[in-house]
Amino acid sequence: MRPVPRLVIFDCDGVLVDSEPIAMRVLIETIAAAGLDLAEAEGYERLLGRSLADIRVILQGDFGLVLDDVALEGMRARLYGAFRAELAPMAGIAAVLERLPVPFCVASSSQPERIEVSLRATGLWPHFAGRVFSATMVARGKPAPDLFLLAAERSGFAPAECLVVEDSPAGIESALAGGMSVAGFLGGTHARRPAHRAAVAARRPHHLFDEMSDLLTILAR
Repeated sequence: MRPVPRLVIFDCDGVLVDSEPIAMRVLIETIAAAGLDLAEAEGYERLLGRSLADIRVILQGDFGLVLDDVALEGMRARLYGAFRAELAPMAGIAAVLERLPVPFCVASSSQPERIEVSLRATGLWPHFAGRVFSATMVARGKPAPDLFLLAAERSGFAPAECLVVEDSPAGIESALAGGMSVAGFLGGTHARRPAHRAAVAARRPHHLFDEMSDLLTILAR
């Protein structure tokens, strides 16, 4: 039996905020402008949950597409504008954060600036200020365990004491590789896709749930 979780580590995109459809739309538009027609389904399958650095490597290695710094800066500007205009918190997350019986933090593949923009736009920033961990802080992004291990260490907990809430296959693989309990969250707009749900389930997280309020039940077990 695994220890009762003493720290909850949230992914950001697709867990705290319902951002994945917006982010994927802007990413695919950026890739198309650079000369590659990438289907949305393939974008979700190949790029979801990855850091921007890893996305650049995948695009160059698998498709021969180079996204230069100008393209990336333009993409960030469009994405942040879309977040400020459209982004919503995940349904029920604010109430859950108020009731969590243990400490929590966020560990995301996104850059620190994007995490802050997302959480400020949705009113969640006060819950996480000072408790934000980004893939830019480690050598290897998800699915390597480095980011979650860093979050656990800096928060003062052993990996086995942590419960990670993730929505992406890469993120679930990362948390499992770090020896942590994992709750696969399927409540985001993008998670309605059967292929996504199947891919998450195939990684065999310890829990699967659709409603954010169910996290409190998971912690109480």
